[in-house]
Amino acid sequence: MKVCLIKTSSMGDILHSFPALTDALHAIPDLQVDWVVEENFTEIPRWHEAVNRVIPIALRRWRKSPFSAQTRKEWKTYRTLLQTQQYDAVIDAQGLIKSALFATRLAKGITHGYDRHSIREPLASLFYDKQYAISYQQHAVERIRQLFVSALGYEVPSIQGDYGISKHFNREKSAVDFVLFFHGTTRADKFWLDENWRKLAEKLTALGVEVRLPWSNESELTRAELIAQGLTQVKILPKSTLTELAYYIGQAKAVVSVDTGLAHLTAALDKPNITLYGATDPKLIGTYGKHQHYIQGGEMSAISVEQVYHRVEQCLR
Repeated sequence: MKVCLIKTSSMGDILHSFPALTDALHAIPDLQVDWVVEENFTEIPRWHEAVNRVIPIALRRWRKSPFSAQTRKEWKTYRTLLQTQQYDAVIDAQGLIKSALFATRLAKGITHGYDRHSIREPLASLFYDKQYAISYQQHAVERIRQLFVSALGYEVPSIQGDYGISKHFNREKSAVDFVLFFHGTTRADKFWLDENWRKLAEKLTALGVEVRLPWSNESELTRAELIAQGLTQVKILPKSTLTELAYYIGQAKAVVSVDTGLAHLTAALDKPNITLYGATDPKLIGTYGKHQHYIQGGEMSAISVEQVYHRVEQCLR
């Protein structure tokens, strides 16, 4: 069976689709999935064995110069890739007008998606041949699993969803025990104070555990340098691809994260993960999977170093 999956962004949302792919592959052994995804995330779908082709879309970049020769050329190439294959099902798990307009309606096959009462942008449902009522009052992972069940016609699995990728990244062991800090986020209300990260690093290194700090831009590198200053057991990692970060996560003893896509990647790899939720509610879109621990506060400043340290210490034991 050939399926086209439309799930273009963001990192957490993309990863939330993996358990549905695992379910479908178990139910339909000859399943082959082509996945339409934003160009910045093309390496992620390739991690799942059900994925045959990744079809990059660059809406975020194209909208900056929609009428340029380069955009027109890339759009033509994208449409050609998308329309090469006739699909048994086209599943729009994004549920937005832009995903329906620029991807779902262009793919060849019967289109499936959420009905107007189950979707963020109800107009998008007009582009689907088959629409399904799927309750919002459950985690996003479970919503996507139910969408796949409805579209492809197999029984709802009774077990917790399996991302299906941990075995690829958890094979190598590190020579030393270390904890990863995912301290970067694009939203100011998700930041935990730099001084808190440093105090937590001091407490963990006193236990003989290394702390390792990834970064993806200059502001995150500056924060990492502040956290690491004078602490010999705190290491700043080189700038890394998502695949390289996945291998670091696979080797870590535990991870401490703010609410970011890398927290969801940690969950996908079944790694003990303490995620800090101040401005956001983890009930419907928090990290999903094994060994996931939430620390909540009305705002990030309400989460103390002692709370986080206690949880990490428990995970290390």
